[in-house]
Amino acid sequence: MTDYSTLFRLDGRRALVIGAGGIGREAALALAAHGASVICADKDPAQAKDAAEAIGAAGGQASAVELDVTDGDAVERVAAEHTDLDVLVLTAAMNVRKRILDYTPEEFDRVVGLNLKAGFTTIRAFGANMVAQGRGSIIAFSSIRGTVVEPGQSVYAATKAGLVQLLRTAAVEFGESGVRVNAVAPGVVETPLTSQIKADPAWYRAYAEKGALGRWAKPSEMAGAVVYLASDAASFVTGSVLAVDGGWTAVDGRFTPPA
Repeated sequence: MTDYSTLFRLDGRRALVIGAGGIGREAALALAAHGASVICADKDPAQAKDAAEAIGAAGGQASAVELDVTDGDAVERVAAEHTDLDVLVLTAAMNVRKRILDYTPEEFDRVVGLNLKAGFTTIRAFGANMVAQGRGSIIAFSSIRGTVVEPGQSVYAATKAGLVQLLRTAAVEFGESGVRVNAVAPGVVETPLTSQIKADPAWYRAYAEKGALGRWAKPSEMAGAVVYLASDAASFVTGSVLAVDGGWTAVDGRFTPPA
């Protein structure tokens, strides 16, 4: 008989969270709170250390590692050092908000290099370990922009849609080995990536009013989705995109017709 009281527990499992600031920091804290031993990785070693120390202060187990996922050799090295992971969480991403006609090839390469190419490199390196051990859960952050777009979001949206298809393919290829692969698709979240919008009150308000809940999300509100997908509660969930968008993609405009 299934013990539902432990359905979300992660005791004895090891997780690597890449992008340990913002959403990644909260995901790492939540995984540790449910019993996982967490490795906090970030291009900025101070961010990784801060997340690991916050977990330790809360009574959890954590360590920190510096990792730039655009460096393929570094990704392979960290994967070789941590071959027994149960959970991989990838949150690292960037955006350059420009219309297509204003985009430069260099900007295109930077956004694709982090959001899509590094995603491929990371999934490939750590996925190989999980396939070999016959278990694991890979969770990567896409976005509502992988489904719906707006002016100035072309390359970012393309990478997030591409990441979803990459994850779905990995889910199919890794599934027989017991490895699950899923995406989380946030809506508007208050992180450094959205600081440009927050600085414009009208833009900030328009985004808040677009969703069904009428507000932005806090980074901590993404953590539950990560814990769920990492845990046995999602043991039959793979190849999925879990929208955590406050109803953004459910709403067709904000006009309320008369009943």
